[in-house]
Amino acid sequence: MADTFSVPHPTPVHSMTAFARTEQAAAFGTLQVELRSVNQRYLEPTFRLPEALRALEPVLREALRQRLARGKVECTLRLDATAGSHAPAVNTQRLAELAAALELVQREVPGTAAPTALELLNQPGVQETRRHDDEAINAAAQALFDQAIDDLLAARAREGAKLAAMITARLDGVTRQVSAVRQQLPQLQQHQRAQLLERLDAARTELDPQRLEAELVLVAQKSDVAEELDRLDAHVEEVRRQLTQQGPKGRRLDFLMQELNREANTLSSKSIVADTTRSAVELKVLIEQMREQVQNIE
Repeated sequence: MADTFSVPHPTPVHSMTAFARTEQAAAFGTLQVELRSVNQRYLEPTFRLPEALRALEPVLREALRQRLARGKVECTLRLDATAGSHAPAVNTQRLAELAAALELVQREVPGTAAPTALELLNQPGVQETRRHDDEAINAAAQALFDQAIDDLLAARAREGAKLAAMITARLDGVTRQVSAVRQQLPQLQQHQRAQLLERLDAARTELDPQRLEAELVLVAQKSDVAEELDRLDAHVEEVRRQLTQQGPKGRRLDFLMQELNREANTLSSKSIVADTTRSAVELKVLIEQMREQVQNIE
């Protein structure tokens, strides 16, 4: 199957497997966001944030929840601060308060040793860190995170388009196998009748016409696959419809794969000729291939 195909935008199918990275340089330093997403039954985000951005986690978690429905998402934010952005500074007011207090102590207790400059700097409140505007950093981090989500969704859409193309190709294969078995139904019924008559003749058993007809009807009912073929067609059409719907659809598609597999198993159990058996086996292979792809769909 060719890897190139045209898909309407936006594609309704989103994969849960994708990666996105965004980066921004500013006066305060460099911000980087990485999002890694893999398949998961529910939405399960995990965050790795620098201490300076730890308070943003609830906001970022909610932003992710608003945009994604399923997937295990690893969210990593890095902040590489520029030199001088956290430079130490002296709180002159606090230092003046300490100097006045020391003067009072030395008056009241003559001979008291004066503290060194380093000891004064280590006093609480004397040394402080000049930081860039925390609100500006937080706003930049949120905007960059939103951009990373946009990029992640675009990547999930591209992967989803490929998944939809692969599933559609296999749905076409299922339709061909169902059509082939359906065309064989008249021959299958004749084959069933001939087999029963041969067994009766070999056993040299005579049955009255009514009893013989009842036996033929019973055998035909046990091996009739028309209902299974109808259900396979119906499930295939529903899968095709789901692929065109907006919003999460992975769980629904997974359920439909189970139903398709159920009908394929029944078809296999009722098979009495090699052609039908081969079609049933091919159906199972196609359905399993689709099921593996569906596991990655949101």
